Amino acid sequence: MGETPPELLKRALTTRVVERIDGDDLMPSAVMVLLYPKDGEYCILLNKRSEQVEHHKGEISFPGGARDPEDRDSLETALRETEEEMGINRDDITVIGEMDEVATRSNFLINVFAGTIEYPYEFTPSAIEIAEVLEFPVSALIDPANRRTETRWEDGNPVTSYSYVHQEHVVFGATARILQSCIDILDDRLESEGRQVD
Repeated sequence: MGETPPELLKRALTTRVVERIDGDDLMPSAVMVLLYPKDGEYCILLNKRSEQVEHHKGEISFPGGARDPEDRDSLETALRETEEEMGINRDDITVIGEMDEVATRSNFLINVFAGTIEYPYEFTPSAIEIAEVLEFPVSALIDPANRRTETRWEDGNPVTSYSYVHQEHVVFGATARILQSCIDILDDRLESEGRQVD
């Protein structure tokens, strides 16, 4: 039996250098990309933000948020925010690596961490921050039929953006870019080994 998606991702992240962004003028934040097995396949945890939050109302995002002055580092930000938003105890998360940084149009610099949790897990989302808990199968995200590509011109240069569609949900923006990075890593690993996602 081959490696699981978290094992593939961990192996990839330990052999590559995290791409940093010069973001001194951006607000530091962090998110957690959580993978876990459900019904015989691996899923990635996302959520739909409520209409009560300050930023990105109603959008689909990873658990995470802005860094607090009390946070020791960006990883603590990701763990704290995941606990506050989704009710996932930070001690239940196994961190497997850090992905490339992402900047948003709303002037956030996102540090991206990947991790796993045991499943089943009783999520207790914040009623104020979270409107819906979403679980996207890795197999659906890898399927090219569920990814949309759009190229636009900015300052004379072509810029490609991605969005993902699953059931009635559409993921776009920074969340889609993070998903694309994660899925591309997994897809490349699976393709090089000549097998499909478990």
